[in-house]
Amino acid sequence: MIDRLLQIVGPKGLITDATDMLPYVTDWRERKQGKAVCVVLPASTEEVSEVMKVAAHMRQPVFPLGGNTGLCYGAVPESGNPEKPGIVLSLRRMNQIRDIDVVSDIITIDAGAILADVHAVADDVGRQFPMHLGSDGSAQIGGLISTNAGGTAVVRYGPMRDLVAGLEVVLADGRIIRDLAALRKDNTGYMLRQLFIGAEGTLGIITGAALKLFPKQSNSAHAWIDVASPDDAVKLLSLFKATAGQFIEAFELVSASQFELVQRHIDRVRIPFSQVPLWSLMVELSTSDTHTDLDAMMGEVLEAGLEGGLIRDAVIASSQQQAEEIWHVRHSVSEANKKEGIGIVHDVAVRTSLVPAFIDAADKVSAERFPRAQTQVVCHLGDGNVHYILMFSHDDWAEIADKDAFALQVEQAIHDVGASFNGTFSAEHGIGRKLPEELMRLVDPLRYQLMQQVKQVFDPENRLNPGVLLRR
Repeated sequence: MIDRLLQIVGPKGLITDATDMLPYVTDWRERKQGKAVCVVLPASTEEVSEVMKVAAHMRQPVFPLGGNTGLCYGAVPESGNPEKPGIVLSLRRMNQIRDIDVVSDIITIDAGAILADVHAVADDVGRQFPMHLGSDGSAQIGGLISTNAGGTAVVRYGPMRDLVAGLEVVLADGRIIRDLAALRKDNTGYMLRQLFIGAEGTLGIITGAALKLFPKQSNSAHAWIDVASPDDAVKLLSLFKATAGQFIEAFELVSASQFELVQRHIDRVRIPFSQVPLWSLMVELSTSDTHTDLDAMMGEVLEAGLEGGLIRDAVIASSQQQAEEIWHVRHSVSEANKKEGIGIVHDVAVRTSLVPAFIDAADKVSAERFPRAQTQVVCHLGDGNVHYILMFSHDDWAEIADKDAFALQVEQAIHDVGASFNGTFSAEHGIGRKLPEELMRLVDPLRYQLMQQVKQVFDPENRLNPGVLLRR
């Protein structure tokens, strides 16, 4: 098999040395490590197709790898069969911009393209691709699509599912689905590409994508707001919607405990208050209309919030540098948490109106059942997505005998709180290898059965990312 793969991808496209493979088989937080026969790095869709045909012939599992920035171990190769450990398929070499259509506002790219590079290319032609998250510099487009990633701008543009206009996918047997026409109207039967978005590489290998572009937001206003509670933050969101609803680009709520970790572990962090606010709201308004006075609009809402007792203090960015400093703090959360300890990160979403009640209920459960954990909240308040985090020190974590069982216990406790509010336990991080049991436990049984049947149609031998999303 190795010889056949070498013929397809060449020496630059194949890694077999165990040491060199380590970065490709270990999750980015270095908590879980898998095994594989080799790492294959194809340079084209045709090479991916040929690799998949070899894997099918040898009946080897295939584990697609993007930027390896996920939190649910979905990129860690674990076949469950020592005789068939499988191959890791990295699309790192497939990073080309294929086409930009500024009239149709479509960019067509390889799936291995880095998100930050897509931002830069779109900016060069006066457009934007409106997905922003802390891993901009390493996350790959294919992985973002496969996990239906969200980020800070979902409140305005939606998650990745809403930003994809077309896909190119290689199936388990090597056949290629080419759906990159990116037509705004196309009612020719089932929209198959939607199945691959959020499927975490279990139905096919995404090799190319047509993404929607939007007008460049050349006019923006940014504020960091000190609020006393999540309830006040929700009320303030209503004020913003009434005055500036069409301009809201981001609306983020973060607890003091979280930003204290960022302050502790991350360089170049500037907090524009005498102390970290109990609850911080970070708000961005933006438009392509240079005549709209967004700073005045921001000030109007903040003044109303102050008069109504919803705001304790606020800072409006007076320059682009200050705006970047605000968002640098927000986007440094994951890196700070990685350095602090072992965080059990939850990805709950409830209706925005229920966010305060969910946080309060989760706090009570955490205090009662896991008193040694410190809790942090990072919330995309505009879309109701709450990352509720229980942070354990390295010393406390070392004392836990069965770490996986304990982590699942923590997750189930918080997920049950989310379920009590008719929420979801997986808003944007996916299921990966971390939560298949929770998917089976919490989703409607009929929905789960239909998902299994879809998997059987596309991957009857269960060779694509086995153990991810669905139980084996």
